[in-house]
Amino acid sequence: MSPSEIATVKRELLVRHLEAWAPAALHRARRVTYAHGYADADGGDLAEAAARVLGEQTDFVRGRELAMLLVGDDVGPVSARLGALPEIGGLAVHAVSGGTEERLGVALKAGGASRVPLLGFLDASSASAPPGRETVAALTAGKPAEVLLVLAPGVPADAYRAEWPLFTQVELATGEEPGELLAFGTTSGKSLEGFKEALWAVDEFAGVRYRDPGDPERHLIDISLSPHPGPLRREILAHLGRVGSATVTELRTFALTSTVYRAADATRVLHTLADSGAVTRQPPGGRLGGDVVISLP
Repeated sequence: MSPSEIATVKRELLVRHLEAWAPAALHRARRVTYAHGYADADGGDLAEAAARVLGEQTDFVRGRELAMLLVGDDVGPVSARLGALPEIGGLAVHAVSGGTEERLGVALKAGGASRVPLLGFLDASSASAPPGRETVAALTAGKPAEVLLVLAPGVPADAYRAEWPLFTQVELATGEEPGELLAFGTTSGKSLEGFKEALWAVDEFAGVRYRDPGDPERHLIDISLSPHPGPLRREILAHLGRVGSATVTELRTFALTSTVYRAADATRVLHTLADSGAVTRQPPGGRLGGDVVISLP
């Protein structure tokens, strides 16, 4: 696995998500917080990319407060690096050293991040241990709240799922070996849809592909606006084998929340499955609307 290629994909995903999140958050609230954990783990590269995006918003948010919270082992040098960027002059940057695991929850409370739009980015892929559930759950104090969480290869993300009403995950891989796991938790269905759109819209970087953690065949998927449907087809059929039947709406939700795919991808797969006879539908004819019930033959 090439760390630089994976880092590039993570950076583009973070930037794309921030570009959508920040304007929407500032439109709904007078105070908004972005929390960047493990900020010194990569020397501050991802924190700088995030700060540049947020800095672009400060020209359009008169009378509103946009704050960036840096947390890590020693974020002083990162804070100084950001302070030298003239384009982020209107962004309030607060630095808290002492460790993300130890300080994030306290820093969020001290920064007044409760019940305001809050997005946390925690890249723990190089940390000595994955973050505790309480650390990630501290971000749920926001309203609405979101987290982008990156875990080292082989570390499962399901332990963090319970605190988030909507949760999805994708593996960033370059081969058969396990790759870093990127998880996204949110309290907003619209944000989940936006994250999935960003996931498939990033530029395709040589050697980096996605893997759906729920796919038993561990198929590698090229990054594309029209991703290969094979893993989704298998997961929908396996899901129907467990539940017996489900509406099109329920299967679209399943794809959105339990796979790397979008709801629209599920609709396309269901058309193919129905046309081939791999599934049955009730009623048998007409438009494949949300209330149509899909079953295995």
